[in-house]
Amino acid sequence: MTTYTAPLEDMMFLYEKLRNNKNYNEIEKYKEITPDLVKDILDEAAKINQNIILPLAKAGDESPAVLENGVVRTPPGYKEAYSKFIEDGWMSLSCDPKYGGQGMPKTVSAFFDEMISSASLAFKLYTELTLGAYNCIRHHASDDIKNMYLPKMVEGKWSGTMCLTEPVCGTDLGLLKTKANEQKDGTYKISGQKIFITSGDHDLTENIIHLVLARVSDSPSGTKGISLFLVPKFIVKEDGSVGQRNGISTGSIENKMGIKGSATCVLNFDDATGYMIGPKNKGLNSMFTMMNLERIIVGIQGLGLSEIAYQNSLNYAKERKQGKSNNNKSQNGSADLIIEHADIRKSLLNMKSIIEGERALCFWLSQQTEVSLNHNEPKIKQEASDIVSLMTPVVKSLFSDLGMEITSEAMQIHGGYGYTKDQGIEQLYRDNRITPIYEGTNSVQAIDLVFRKLVNKNGDIVENYLNILRKDLEIESAQLKPYQDKLKIYLEKLVEFSKWIKEKINDSKDDANAASNDYLKVLGYVALGHSWLKVLEVSFKEMSNNKKFYEDKIQTAKFYFHRVLPRVESHYSSAISGSSYIMDFKFN
Repeated sequence: MTTYTAPLEDMMFLYEKLRNNKNYNEIEKYKEITPDLVKDILDEAAKINQNIILPLAKAGDESPAVLENGVVRTPPGYKEAYSKFIEDGWMSLSCDPKYGGQGMPKTVSAFFDEMISSASLAFKLYTELTLGAYNCIRHHASDDIKNMYLPKMVEGKWSGTMCLTEPVCGTDLGLLKTKANEQKDGTYKISGQKIFITSGDHDLTENIIHLVLARVSDSPSGTKGISLFLVPKFIVKEDGSVGQRNGISTGSIENKMGIKGSATCVLNFDDATGYMIGPKNKGLNSMFTMMNLERIIVGIQGLGLSEIAYQNSLNYAKERKQGKSNNNKSQNGSADLIIEHADIRKSLLNMKSIIEGERALCFWLSQQTEVSLNHNEPKIKQEASDIVSLMTPVVKSLFSDLGMEITSEAMQIHGGYGYTKDQGIEQLYRDNRITPIYEGTNSVQAIDLVFRKLVNKNGDIVENYLNILRKDLEIESAQLKPYQDKLKIYLEKLVEFSKWIKEKINDSKDDANAASNDYLKVLGYVALGHSWLKVLEVSFKEMSNNKKFYEDKIQTAKFYFHRVLPRVESHYSSAISGSSYIMDFKFN
């Protein structure tokens, strides 16, 4: 079984030392959230994740969620853990106090998301979609619906889902078949089938609130005719109590490679009563409020699984003896610990440098998200919103792909023991494998970045981001200069790549399409380098206050700049070779 210790020191370092974002610090409602308060919250978060939720990972893998006589039953221990989870208020952490939430910023809740992803991703999914549904309802529903549904969802008594995918459509929602027929009382009857619905049914909450995409009978075809509906598992009475079962049934649950404790359901809607959320035929606009948040959180899932994979690999490398290292530190001719081998050390530093860079980038993006939602100045809000829009596919795709790399490296470090179930490492690999797929495959994310985000109605948002980066490259510091110079080299590659791909969008869309994943990676590695630059600036200034911690940061950053950042070159060189030899190939 894997072990886990929440990386509290690194999290508090980010919150205390990298919170120097002027726009973020101008948000009035967060000025009273002190580092001491955040530390207390994270200390308690660590306890529930390490002691209660972590054991559920193995339990859910060995005894998955099952469908019995039309009822989905969660794995052993899930009910008790969920009761403790909501009793302690973790569902409400970042929710609006108006509906019973604690009102914590995403700079805090993102740390909790990482912890619970490390502890048990399968268990996390029962809570995650609820928060996504909450955000969608809060932004787009009527006040009556908000007041009726949100308090129970914030409390955790009711959960939520996102119902998009159908047998005939996943990414291409224009093919959607689910129907919505308007009734005289203003409600709708929803009929159709949805598949791959995470937490679509379970026994943890007294009601499940489904957000369902469907097409009203007189709506146009394609994505322009899709509306969004709130469809509860049980009809909610006027007094807020749960009434009769709605026309929703679970057809089956998927037998999956990983996240086995999470019930991934086929849901059948048979004249189920639903309530329209947002304007008619604008359902995708409303749903994207939920989807964009979920995509960032999927990236954090990859980060969380990477962290626990690294921790267990480091512990194993400090205990496992095998072979003689070049330094031959063993006594009496015995084998050396594998952490003395250069290749193992390289793998561990690769993990560590990526993980800590990702955590820093997530923290910065969380700040930008809060500015985009809460700043008083419309111009500043829009600029932050553009940054979030740009970085959402990067975080989702890069972090989940690197999660696969890191969990695979963890298996390699563990050798044969990593391949067996005893250590729990192979489960981390299996559990993470869904993250590059759900919430829009990573290929789709890359195409979205290139064809929709690179240039939008607000101009060149990549260039706007790079201008932020360039300011940090101008900071005068002899200690920072070697890292600034190195980042400048790869920044220029990104600039050249951006120019090339913009031309190809107009002249050769196949070239742009084939290069899109490489472009996302290049932007992502440069962004991680930028995050490391911010960390280094603080580390050099604060060295005397905590020499061991900051020396560790500097050495880890050195590895990133010398061993990871140069990946930019290979992605760039590969991408600009074009696509003709790809598209001309004849598959037999």
